[in-house]
Amino acid sequence: MKYHTLIAIALVAVTSCCTGNARNPFSFHNDTIPTEPVIHHVTLLFGGDLMQHEPQIKSAARPGGKYDYTGVFDQMKAEIESADIAIANFEVTLGGPPYRGYPQFCAPDEYLQAIKDAGFDVLTTCNNHSVDTYARGIGRTITMMDSLHIPHLGTYRNEQEREAQYPFIIEHDSIRICLLNYTYGTNGIPVPKPCVVNALDTLIIAADIERAKAMHPDIIICMPHWGDEYHLLPNEGQKQLANWLFAHGVDHIIGGHPHVVEPIEVREDADGRHVLAYSLGNFVSNQSRPNTDGGTMVRLSFTKEDGKTTLTDCGYNLYWVSRPVNSGKRYYRVLPSNFPTDSLNANERSKMNTYLTNTRAHFAKYNIGITEYAPATAEE
Repeated sequence: MKYHTLIAIALVAVTSCCTGNARNPFSFHNDTIPTEPVIHHVTLLFGGDLMQHEPQIKSAARPGGKYDYTGVFDQMKAEIESADIAIANFEVTLGGPPYRGYPQFCAPDEYLQAIKDAGFDVLTTCNNHSVDTYARGIGRTITMMDSLHIPHLGTYRNEQEREAQYPFIIEHDSIRICLLNYTYGTNGIPVPKPCVVNALDTLIIAADIERAKAMHPDIIICMPHWGDEYHLLPNEGQKQLANWLFAHGVDHIIGGHPHVVEPIEVREDADGRHVLAYSLGNFVSNQSRPNTDGGTMVRLSFTKEDGKTTLTDCGYNLYWVSRPVNSGKRYYRVLPSNFPTDSLNANERSKMNTYLTNTRAHFAKYNIGITEYAPATAEE
């Protein structure tokens, strides 16, 4: 543009000299190209409960006191990594050996590394198993996550640490996301002082939401650990608390704890659409009672333009946990719904099909405003 402007000025001077006419024969216009609006994007993916029962620990055990989780998450890695930020509930502690499963979970450190390698970016730590290994478990879990540079929220060594790190804010492409995480309780084990486990208390949550608003997030998402275990529908307390959270400024709610999936609904008001997922179920576990052997992931896509952030797309995918026994040893693999079942034995194939069929029927009956999508696979 500058080069062409200089040529036009030179032509004016030459024409004036030749004609003796001082009048400018050219008409100039402001032809500046309007600036294209900058549109920012972020996609969030939420997974369910990352459990570690005794058989899972034994399956991962290797000689020399080592543990290897290779293969557990391989089939879900493409889907997890396809999101800008992937988040899940870390429902064990890393209290150090000896390791154990239910009722007071203590997992090997290698489990956390496997979760990071799978592509999860943020972990919530506030659930009914947060204090299974007491103060040591709370502190050591935080230390291990920090050592692997995994952002986390929900439990803290003391009030000062909570004050400095909570509400939790993460930013991607100039979109600021606030995450909140609370639990209904800790299985009757008192929270050891000075540790903090975020309690599902409306007085506490209200204060946290006000602090969050002062941080000017574009999105506020609450992840409560709530509800009744193994119930496929939310209880009245969940419904009432969900309404309260939305009324106080939370944009979206992604819940967990029941170990089965509960309905997902999309509400709409003057501020836009709001996703409410009551329970995502287990992401991986050894549970085998009906409806516990799989779960759902919820994907939320946002755009931000001229300072306004909008939920542009949302959906869910389904997966199932394969637990075949080979040479007397059980193995674990989380399989997406579009995994080719012809590679499974007849028993596994039947179980996977049953889970997917039942879950789809349940969601078809109770979900509102959200549809299933096919998860990304390694071949894509």
